[in-house]
Amino acid sequence: MEKKFAILGDIHANIEALAAVIEDARALSVTDFVCVGDVVGYNASPRECVDIIRGLCSITVRGNHDHYCAYPESLDDFHPLAASVIEWTRRQLPEEHLNWLQDLKMQAVAPGFMLVHSTLDMPERWGYVFDTLEAEAHLSYQNMALCFHGHTHVPIVFEKQGVVVRTEPVNTNIQIGRKYFINTGSVGQPRDGDPRSSYCIYHPKVREIEFRRVAYDIESAQARIRAAKLPERLAQRLALGR
Repeated sequence: MEKKFAILGDIHANIEALAAVIEDARALSVTDFVCVGDVVGYNASPRECVDIIRGLCSITVRGNHDHYCAYPESLDDFHPLAASVIEWTRRQLPEEHLNWLQDLKMQAVAPGFMLVHSTLDMPERWGYVFDTLEAEAHLSYQNMALCFHGHTHVPIVFEKQGVVVRTEPVNTNIQIGRKYFINTGSVGQPRDGDPRSSYCIYHPKVREIEFRRVAYDIESAQARIRAAKLPERLAQRLALGR
C-alpha cells in the first residue's frame, strides 16, 4: 500500500476537531499519522486527546503547551489566558499522561521528513516563525528537504532556493523540489481567519503536500469549554478562527 502521512498539530485538547480530522484523513486512505505537538492546552478535552494521539501517531514531538502542562515550571512568560488553562490542564492529567508528555522529544525524523514544534535551531526557546528572516535561521539547521512544524496556528510554506528564502501561498497541493519548512496550521485552534481545522497530508511517492481544511462541531467544543469553566474568550475565538 502506498504510504500517506497525515501531519497534525496544535490540537489543543479539542476532541471534536481531532475526531473530524481523523475521519477526513482515513477517508483519504492515510496510512500513518504524526504530530508536531501541542496536544493539550486551550480546550477542554486534554485526557481524551492525549489518549488518541499516543495511540494513533507513530511520532509526536513536544510543543510548548505539552511541556508546560507536564512540568511545574513558571508560567510568567505566558499570556494570562493561556497560563490559566495550563494550570487547569495540569490538574486534569493523570500521571501516565504527564509522563508521556515529558517523554516527547523536541524534534524527530520520520521517513523522508523532519518534525519540530517551533524551530530546529533552538527548539527549547519556542520561537515563532512568521516571516522569511525567522525561517532562514531555522533552515540552516534543516538537513533534509522537508520539515513540518506548528506553533503559530497559521498554515504557511517557506521554500529555500539557494540562499534565498521565500514564502509560497498555501494552495491545495505543493510539489516538493528544494528545501521546505511547512506549517501545518492548527487542528484545534486555527488563527488564520478560517475556523475549520487545518492539517497536511504528505504523499512521499509523488513528493506532494496536500493542505486540508475540515469543518467540525464548533458548538460542542464551545460547550465543553463553558462546562469546564474555562475563559469564555477561548470558546468565542473558535468560531472566528482567531
